[in-house]
Amino acid sequence: MSIFDAVGNTPVVELKNITAGINHVSVFVKLEYLNPSGSVKDRAAKAMIRYGIRTKQLTKGKTILDSTSGNTGIAYAMFGAALGYKVKLFMPSNASTERKKIIRSYGAEIVETDPLEGSDGAYRQAMELASKEPNTYFFPNQYDNLENSRAHYDSTGIELYGQCKPTHFVAGAGTSGTFTGVSRRLKVFDPTIQAILMQPDSPFHGLEGMKHLDTTIKPKIFDEKIADARIEVKTEDAYKTARRLAIEEGLFVGVSSGANVYAALEVAKTLPEGSRVATILCDNGYRYLSEPLWRDI
Repeated sequence: MSIFDAVGNTPVVELKNITAGINHVSVFVKLEYLNPSGSVKDRAAKAMIRYGIRTKQLTKGKTILDSTSGNTGIAYAMFGAALGYKVKLFMPSNASTERKKIIRSYGAEIVETDPLEGSDGAYRQAMELASKEPNTYFFPNQYDNLENSRAHYDSTGIELYGQCKPTHFVAGAGTSGTFTGVSRRLKVFDPTIQAILMQPDSPFHGLEGMKHLDTTIKPKIFDEKIADARIEVKTEDAYKTARRLAIEEGLFVGVSSGANVYAALEVAKTLPEGSRVATILCDNGYRYLSEPLWRDI
């Protein structure tokens, strides 16, 4: 068994306490933070690295290079350490201290970029370096790599349907790989399943890893047509929900998970009896302990 084999097959649990007052509608969460590096991004990183090796784009001596807000970078660093590849990551300097420490603990290199330029600035710098030195770097380009969304089409979506058969799927978009891939697969199983895209309510938000898609570079893998509806979430509501998940459900997760669950609860309030809403708990809360989410409690 390799580290690759430990990715996926994460459990789904039904929320029982935080849903008080939402009658006759079930809300399920998939515990993606139980993947080996601690986030949903293990699935995409695994797929992109495997594809690189299979197509001989990633060969011994090359360095894995990409931009990240944290979680995919941690997954790259973990797989790189296990497989013997160097990893270099461009990352906004305001990413949480914990995520930077985890990445460096795996031996990967971080190039910190202007926080005011966000993930777009890190992406541009990674792309520029990859184009200058193609023989040095393997650039998966997680925002545009079809293996990202395909990983979720081939695994996450299949698992989720078998585990809870949702009528509605709610999730945010960073690279959009999870939302696009899972939504496509669920609609193959049942075209009536509704896919609701969660977004931050403003370009200036605190939902690390999530994109305000109207004001940033859109990932090429994002399929706008797959979203049946959209819902916006305030950073403060995401924080409150993440804290409630810990206190009321025993689920210690990050802010994007809080945003996903807040959106799922809001959707659930509008649905008829018997509906089943599912969402993703993207990562654990340990990598945000120095952030306002947990620092101020």
